[in-house]
Amino acid sequence: MTSVRVDVVIVTCAISAGIHGALAPEHFDEGTGAGVGFVAATVLLAGLAVALTYRPTSRVALGSAVLVFAGLIGSYALVVATGLPVLHPEAEPVDALALFTKAIEAVGLAAASTLVWRRPALATTLQPKGT
Repeated sequence: MTSVRVDVVIVTCAISAGIHGALAPEHFDEGTGAGVGFVAATVLLAGLAVALTYRPTSRVALGSAVLVFAGLIGSYALVVATGLPVLHPEAEPVDALALFTKAIEAVGLAAASTLVWRRPALATTLQPKGT
């Protein structure tokens, strides 16, 4: 079960990275800050997907996934409520793709959070058999 949660975190990082990467050019049209924010999100999420693929028990990578997902969800809430100074100063209307992306990130946040809190079980569950 624990390895399934790690896979969920990896997949949600990859999906969110793909969506942010695809939307980066459009956000650069809105402003440099927004575009840079989307590129940064893409790089962080893709990096986490790779890191967790190679080191699924990494507490640093799992904790970073929690922070990145929470930051993305929180920043989107600010963007639709009031705007986000420097990166996206004007409030943005809610759209279906953004809500889908935030739902995916919420799943990743939940999975990563349970893995960070259950660290000892993760280490023993994911060790190769016979070691």
